[in-house]
Amino acid sequence: MRCAFLTLDDPTGYTIDDHLAAAPFARLGWSVEDVPWRRLGVDWSAYDAVVIRSTWDYAKDPDAFLGVLAAIARSGAVLLNPLDLVAWNIRKTYLRDLADRGVAIVPTVWRERLGRGDLRDLLDEVGSEEIVVKPVIGASARGAFRVTAATSAQVVAEIEAYYADRALMAQPFIHSIPTEGEYSLFYFDGEHSHTIRKTPKSADFRVQEEHGGANVATNATPELLAAGARVMRSLDDTPLYARVDFARANDASGYWLMELELIEPSLYLRMDAGAPGRFANALHRRVVTADGARSR
Repeated sequence: MRCAFLTLDDPTGYTIDDHLAAAPFARLGWSVEDVPWRRLGVDWSAYDAVVIRSTWDYAKDPDAFLGVLAAIARSGAVLLNPLDLVAWNIRKTYLRDLADRGVAIVPTVWRERLGRGDLRDLLDEVGSEEIVVKPVIGASARGAFRVTAATSAQVVAEIEAYYADRALMAQPFIHSIPTEGEYSLFYFDGEHSHTIRKTPKSADFRVQEEHGGANVATNATPELLAAGARVMRSLDDTPLYARVDFARANDASGYWLMELELIEPSLYLRMDAGAPGRFANALHRRVVTADGARSR
């Protein structure tokens, strides 16, 4: 059986560890091939499964990305995660849906754009002395800005120009992130696999590796596992893979959901020796055991 891992054209500068799953896939009778999502002329029907992996440039052209996924879905290959789940998850407004279902998210103010003078008003609307502004469609903390009343007029103008024609979200700065960091819980076919803790470099708030963040494997506490389970139960369908990001809440109420990544999260397979095998087994169950092998 053939599986395509969707990736980007140029992986230079990125840490991608999906290759660690190749051997577990092979033991289950699968061959895995990396295929850039922008590659033209691909016969997607030649694959039994297509898994969205390191397509970390999709935010630059989300419509084209969704168009490619739709073509894959039409081809008969099993697309994972499925197109409808990706289309819902591609805009961070999905957090509003999860909040309506009882998930504790970071308190958020939503705007379709920023005009001149609007950024200062956001501080009052969020009700925090320090806020983070980020795009509704984005990845890897691109377009994320930390703002206070002391932010210079020049920087404020730059942020307002950046969001003059793109939707945004504004949230209170989470005080635990510079010291404790964020927690990422990974789920394969609805089952918890492993957990890591991500911390930013000194004087930063972005935990991503490309911004100097550090990662360490950790054991999820019962409280974190319960929070992750609530998020997973809130979904209409069980994804093949999910990364659930939490940070300790400012109001000491537990944990706030930062992100639910269902499109192209790094799965940090290198952080847990059993994770690659669990990932391969989950896909095999989804495509073969549950549905039967496709006729070739």
